[in-house]
Amino acid sequence: MSTQAQVAAIELFERHRPTLQRAVEAIGERGYWSPFPESLKQYPEASVQNAQAQFEALLGRHFELEGPDPLARVGRERSPYGLELGVSYDQYDADALMTRLQAALPAWRDAGPRARLGACMEILQRLNALSPTLAHAVMHTSGQAYMMAFQAGGPHAQDRALEVLAYAWQAMAAVPETASWIKPQGKQAPLLLNKRWHIVPRGLALVIGCSTFPTWNTYPGLFASLVSGNPVMVKAHPGAILPLAMSVKVAQQVLAELGFDPALVSLVVDTPEAPVSQRLALDARVKLVDFTGSSAFGNWLEANARQAQVFTEKAGINSVIIDSVRDFQAVARNLALSLSLYSGQMCTTPQAIYVPRGGIATADGHLSFAEVAQGLAGAIRDFLGDNERACAVLGAIQSNATAERIQACRRLGELLLDSEVREHPQFPGARVRTPLLLQVDASAREAYGEERFGPIAFVIATDDSAHSLQLAGELIAEKGALTLGVYSTDDKVLERAEALAQEVAVALSINLDGGVLVNQSAAFSDFHASGGNPAANASITDMAFVVRRFVVVQSRRHVAAWERADDLL
Repeated sequence: MSTQAQVAAIELFERHRPTLQRAVEAIGERGYWSPFPESLKQYPEASVQNAQAQFEALLGRHFELEGPDPLARVGRERSPYGLELGVSYDQYDADALMTRLQAALPAWRDAGPRARLGACMEILQRLNALSPTLAHAVMHTSGQAYMMAFQAGGPHAQDRALEVLAYAWQAMAAVPETASWIKPQGKQAPLLLNKRWHIVPRGLALVIGCSTFPTWNTYPGLFASLVSGNPVMVKAHPGAILPLAMSVKVAQQVLAELGFDPALVSLVVDTPEAPVSQRLALDARVKLVDFTGSSAFGNWLEANARQAQVFTEKAGINSVIIDSVRDFQAVARNLALSLSLYSGQMCTTPQAIYVPRGGIATADGHLSFAEVAQGLAGAIRDFLGDNERACAVLGAIQSNATAERIQACRRLGELLLDSEVREHPQFPGARVRTPLLLQVDASAREAYGEERFGPIAFVIATDDSAHSLQLAGELIAEKGALTLGVYSTDDKVLERAEALAQEVAVALSINLDGGVLVNQSAAFSDFHASGGNPAANASITDMAFVVRRFVVVQSRRHVAAWERADDLL
C-alpha cells in the first residue's frame, strides 16, 4: 500500500468528518436530517441547466471505465419513454476481473478504516454534485418521472449510502487497534500481552442491481462492502446500466486520484440472453452478495450462494387495513397517491386493501363497502384527471412485462377502475399506464395472495377488521411485506395492529392521510425492511447490514522483560 494514498485518503476523512459525525448522531436520534438537498434550487444553476445536455452527450457512445481487457461490448438500453440510449459498455472475463480485484484488495484493506471512509465520503460528495445529470439517466432507464428520479436516484440514494458509512464508522471505531493485556497473578509477576486487532474484509463483493431503482437499491450494499475493505463488482440490470456506470466512474476517479486501483469498484454487464449473476454469485472468491428483485432469484441466492453473506430484498404483498376513519376523503386521496406514484413500481406500494364487507365508520357517518371501494377508485380517477400532472406522478412502466401483467390481471376480480393508456405530453412513445383497481372477496386468495408487480391493487371484502388483521398477518408471514398501513379510530384495533406488526416483522404506518405516504422510507430514521419476514433477509440499513461484511482478526504476543516496566506504567 502506498503511504501517500493512505495519507491523502485520511485527509479526505478529516475534511468530511463533520458530516460523518452528524450522520452518526442522526442514526442515534432517528429524527429528520439529510445533508443532500432534495430541491434542484439548492444545486448550482449551471449544473441543473446543463444536466440534460450532459446526459445526451453520453448517448450513442461507448462508456469508458477501468477494468481488465474487455471481451466484448454490450448494451441495449431503451428508455420506457421511447428513447434508444445506444450506450455500449465493456464486458470482462470474470476470472480476469476477479484476479485484478483480489490483487487490489490488500492495499485497500491495509489503508485502514479512516482512509476508506475518506474515499467513500468523497465519492458520495461527487455523486451528489452529479445528481441533476444522474437523474436523467435514472429517469430514462427506470421510467421514473424526472423529479422522482432526481430525488430517489440522487439525494435519497446518497442518504442511504451515508447512513451505511455512519454505521460502519461506529462499528469499526469500536475496535481498538492495540491494547496491553495485564492479568494479575497475586505474588507472581502479572501476565502481560500486547494485542493488535485488524478489520479484515471478507473478500470480493457482488451487488446485483435492479431496473426500477438502480441507484437507491445499489448504493447501500456497494458502500457497505467498499468501506469494509471489500472490492465490489456492480452487476447492473441490462435495462438500467447507465446510472450505475456513471456511479462507478465517479468511484473509480476518486480511487485513482488517491493512488488505489480504480477497479476496486467495477461494472459488470450482461444481456437477458446470457445472464452472469448466477455464475458470479457461486464463485468461491465472492464472499458478499447484495440483491434486489424477485423472490425466486433471491431465494435461490440464499439457498445456493453458501460461501457468501447474502443480503436480499425480494417481493412482498404490502397491505392496507381500513377499519374506521375520521376523514375518508383525506384517506382516499393519500391512498390514491400511494397507488399512483411511479405506477406502483415501488417495493413499498400497497397491493392488498382490506375493508369489512359491512363497511366502516367515519366522522361523517357510516360508509358501505361499495362506497369505500368506489371512493378509492374515484379518488384515483380524480387525482389523475389532469393528464400532465398524472404523467408527472405515474412516470412510465419500466418493463413491457409489467404492462402485460396489468392486462392479464383484469380477469382476477371485479373492475373498480380500469387501467388506461395515457399519452405523455413530452414523450409520445412513453409506456404510461394508470392503476388497475379490482374488487375481490377474502376467499379469492389466489388473486390477491401473490405479488402483482406494477399498478395493480385489490380491495378485499372481509368479515370484519379482526378478519382483515388475520388475513394480512397470514399473508405477510407467508409471502412477506415491507409495509403495512392501518386506518382506525379505535385504540384497541391499533394496539392489535402494533402487535401484529411485531409478530410478522413489518413496518407499520397508522392513519396516514396527509403528506406522508406508506411508500416512503426516510434515511437516518426509517429502517427499510426488517429482515424478519420473507420480503427481505436484511434491513437497509442497520448495524447488521454492515458488520457482517468484515471480521476482526487479532494477534497477541508476550511482552518481553525489558518492555514490562513501560507497560505497567
